[in-house]
Amino acid sequence: MDVQLRQLRTFVAVVDAGTFTDAAAVLGVSQAAVSRSVSALEATLGARLLQRTTRHVSLTLTGTRVVAAARRVLDEVAHLRRIVEESRTELRVGYAWAALGKHTRRLQKAWAAAHPQVPLVFVQSNTPTAGLSEGTADVAVIRRHLDDPRFDTALLGVEARYAAVATDNPLARRRSVRTADLARYTVAIDSRTGTTTPALFPPGAEPATIRATHGVDEWLTLIAAGQAVGITSEATANQNPRPGVAYRAVHDAQPIPVWLAWWKDDPPAHLTELVNLACETYRTVQPRQSRPA
Repeated sequence: MDVQLRQLRTFVAVVDAGTFTDAAAVLGVSQAAVSRSVSALEATLGARLLQRTTRHVSLTLTGTRVVAAARRVLDEVAHLRRIVEESRTELRVGYAWAALGKHTRRLQKAWAAAHPQVPLVFVQSNTPTAGLSEGTADVAVIRRHLDDPRFDTALLGVEARYAAVATDNPLARRRSVRTADLARYTVAIDSRTGTTTPALFPPGAEPATIRATHGVDEWLTLIAAGQAVGITSEATANQNPRPGVAYRAVHDAQPIPVWLAWWKDDPPAHLTELVNLACETYRTVQPRQSRPA
């Protein structure tokens, strides 16, 4: 026979209450049921956990060790239940670098008006699936091709690409730049969660030096210090202003597609409404068309 959660709860209740009678009152069962549950636990573990007297019970040495472990198990089970309950009471949207940029607040307001009892919560997770694989998000904003059969995706829209340069870089004085302008500098690239790869640059104009980064904060810190330049989505420029960093449109780069992704075999509640609202938000505000410098 395996150890049952009911047995652990009863055992902890007896320890906390001090007697089988008081534990029975707390649990809302009979004293005989409490006694049977504790005896079954002791039989399963093959050890005496409690010293019983007519008026009181006390822990044995083994019982002292077991009750500490039992509390941890029950706490973990309670945590699992909270996770499930949270998934029913809020919808978590993961993202790696930026949520939906200038569309984020508009979507939040539209969602709150339509679903006031289910908050739309954006959570940052610097992983390739923006928290989906790790279970920290119910859906995720993805700006890289997601070749994973576990997930389904819906295209929300596209975003323009922006260069990020130090404010004292000569490129910061321009209204827009070309990819070839950036290739003269060290280019910071996050190959794990970023949207830029060397293939973005024209043949023969690839960057001479690439600096690997790991997340938006490290990327911005390098750029602000003048140690690199970068290319990112318009959403990053909108949601991550940084002293010392200037964002300029890259007028010859293809826009970035933005998808919403979710577990194929476990789509969250209200998914269709979220996808429709997000698509409508992107249709309402088209990507800015920049003019050449």
